[in-house]
Amino acid sequence: MLRIRWFKISFIPILVALSMVLAVACGGTATQMPAPIDRALPTTAPVPTAAPVATTAAPVATTAAPVAAPAPAAVPTGKVGQFPETPFALLKAPEDNPKRGGVLRYAFYVSMPHFDIHQAASGISTIVQGPLYDNLLRAHPLKASREIIPDLATSWDISEDGMTYTFYLREGVKFHDGAIMTAEDVKATFDRIIFPPPGMISPRKDNFKVIAVQEVRIVDPLTVQFILSEPRTSNLVLGAMAAGYNAIVRKQSLIDNNFDLKRVNNYPTTGPYKFVDYSDAEFFKMEAHEDYWNPELPYLDGVEVLHVNAWTPEVASALLSDRADFGITLEPQGCERVLAEPDMTCIYHPQTVQFALWINVNKPPFDDVRVRRAMHLVIDRDAIVGVVKNTTPMSSGTGFIFKFDKTYAQPIEVLEQRPGYRKPKDQDIADARVLLAEAGYPDGEGFPELDFLVRAVSHFDLHAVAVQEMLRTGLNIKSNIRSQQVGVWFEDAEKGNFDITNGAVEWASAEPSFAFRSTYSAGAGQNYGGWENAEFETYLDQIDRELDPVKRLKLIHDAELLLEREAPLLPLAYEIITVGYHNYVKGLDYANNIGVYDVGRLDTAWFDR
Repeated sequence: MLRIRWFKISFIPILVALSMVLAVACGGTATQMPAPIDRALPTTAPVPTAAPVATTAAPVATTAAPVAAPAPAAVPTGKVGQFPETPFALLKAPEDNPKRGGVLRYAFYVSMPHFDIHQAASGISTIVQGPLYDNLLRAHPLKASREIIPDLATSWDISEDGMTYTFYLREGVKFHDGAIMTAEDVKATFDRIIFPPPGMISPRKDNFKVIAVQEVRIVDPLTVQFILSEPRTSNLVLGAMAAGYNAIVRKQSLIDNNFDLKRVNNYPTTGPYKFVDYSDAEFFKMEAHEDYWNPELPYLDGVEVLHVNAWTPEVASALLSDRADFGITLEPQGCERVLAEPDMTCIYHPQTVQFALWINVNKPPFDDVRVRRAMHLVIDRDAIVGVVKNTTPMSSGTGFIFKFDKTYAQPIEVLEQRPGYRKPKDQDIADARVLLAEAGYPDGEGFPELDFLVRAVSHFDLHAVAVQEMLRTGLNIKSNIRSQQVGVWFEDAEKGNFDITNGAVEWASAEPSFAFRSTYSAGAGQNYGGWENAEFETYLDQIDRELDPVKRLKLIHDAELLLEREAPLLPLAYEIITVGYHNYVKGLDYANNIGVYDVGRLDTAWFDR
């Protein structure tokens, strides 16, 4: 067994190729940013009218177009010893001579469904609470290569057979209540994520099914092992460990609260900041952890998240009025207002979030694949993006694989040849009408009015109206929109209290093994529609096990085509995140990251003023 003190593995296959940063715009003398590329914010398009109905529906392709094979994955063998054994330097700000002091005022939405980070299905929780936590490993928040680096583990071994991962923990790490972290806390944390107790929802448990973890074992107070039932590529295993939601919590906190932290707003963790106060829809206040294990961090005295409604003018107004130093989810016009100021910056970057429409397959007529396929065909993704362009920046060209991941995603020109993505939409709509007629609903006659559950956020409301109109004009399917606040939406979605519902598919990683399992696998945390398919489950097992990158890519594309045929949900668009800030805010690198789940700790942030 070989000790790895720093496993310099690129996170690109796990989180996506960061050379595809979507768009960046800078004001004043901000740090140099990548050049902008397609924002995919077209002008609003009308809902298309249909051409005459064809006599047969177009079939889905049965083979995938060739895509360049990915680089060989890191196979777990004794060769891992080739990596440097030099201890990894403690993380610090990228700039020289960072200053200390100040409280970062952060404009964002402060109304979480609950406080249990391990049960959270919404990115709101990890964005607001992120500064409170540490992980076993983490993705480097300041490196575009997305290296996996030590966090509460200082180093790790991988056995020769690739089935035992041994992590060596930092000594003397203190929780916010002064208790010392040990392997007991790490085991308790991962046991509840991987093997949740009855009644607990663990949206990330499927990530550990991907990497075949069968046991978390304590070796001694500072050593913990993850035992796999069969080998996996090491980048899959370490990528699962480093996902932002896997925050280490204290075992005693779990015991004291019957292993449910949903209503506990102040449980001790080990992160760079500790909890001070919270008021729903007002603020979430944190102060620096004075006994933090990294003596360099944090630089700030604290962080105050101030409530604003996401994707509204409120975010930019908070920045422009100097009520906030930093904020995310600016609506596009607000971003432009911020950019007009010489000492402020606003950037756009892709997010591992797909907006989608779930279909409750356990309710007739949605158990009929022809009905789901008809609905899939009639949706105009470009029109969806256009409808919300003044509220929320989004990108179309969405299929069942994250499009910014060029390792796995089909080229856009290939996707646009498939039914459901063709331009113009006339043939898709005609084919959809044929399928609906074959299912027994010619021209929509006799089709039940739909209960359309909508997550009460501005862009979801706009999505819903557009989708409602597309279903009505394209298929004569009528629906009743029922808008619910976030907490109620999650409850109804998890219980299947809907016919169709729109929301966000949130991936801590867009790597297909993780994304497929967390969204489409039977019983998965985000499989709100309840779809199950034995052939797809077989594909998942084969994808997870396959070590040859060429064979694995073929399996991924075959599984993708099955999803196209079955339409368990309807992909709509990808979220683009906007980040605005005063240029005196330093130490962060949102421009070169995808997603917000691994850069929200704010430990390297500082004020240059």
